[in-house]
Amino acid sequence: MSCYFRHLDEIFKELDLEIIKENKKDVDKAIHKIVNVEYKNCPATWKKVKEILRSENKKQKLEFIVKLKKELNLTQIEGKLDEN
Repeated sequence: MSCYFRHLDEIFKELDLEIIKENKKDVDKAIHKIVNVEYKNCPATWKKVKEILRSENKKQKLEFIVKLKKELNLTQIEGKLDEN
């Protein structure tokens, strides 16, 4: 589970989200849902997330962050997203 999390530090920082044992599974499920991959299919999920992170389209990355925020019911990121 969540073998790709180490590559998402920047995203988690932007969300002011600390990954801990108690939230890791929920974050993992949310990411799978966002990229439309069956839960626990780590390689397929990482492939799609990697495409988003490497995309030259900055809007695609921002949309991913907004969707993750929404899935996790986070509110503290709103001001940061409005600045972009």
